[in-house]
Amino acid sequence: MVQRELSVSTRARAGEPVRTCVGCRQKGLAADLLRVVAYEAESGGFVLTPDPKRRLPGRGAWLHLDRKCLSEAGRRRAFGRALRVSGSLDSSELDRLIEAAEMSETSKADRSNL
Repeated sequence: MVQRELSVSTRARAGEPVRTCVGCRQKGLAADLLRVVAYEAESGGFVLTPDPKRRLPGRGAWLHLDRKCLSEAGRRRAFGRALRVSGSLDSSELDRLIEAAEMSETSKADRSNL
C-alpha cells in the first residue's frame, strides 16, 4: 500500500494551524515552521529568539528553517513589521540555528548515500 503525504490545504482542513513564512511568504503548517519572538536587548535593540516549543510570551513571526527565507525576511525588514518592533534586530541566534539545521540535513543525506 502506498502512503501519500497530504497537502497543506488538506491537513489544514483537518484542524492543523497554518502560518505564513515572513521570508518567502508561503503558507505552511505551523508544525513545519519556526516561531520567532523578539526580546529587547540591553543595548537598546532587539534580539530575535527562536521559539521551537512555541511557548515564549509575546508576538511571534513564523519562518522556514532555510537560509534563503531568513535572508529574504532580513532584506525586506519583515521581522520588524511582523513583530511590531522598531530599531536594530540581532538575528545571530537564528543564523546559528539555521546553520545547525542545514548541517544536520547534510549529514543525514551523506549517511543515506552510504
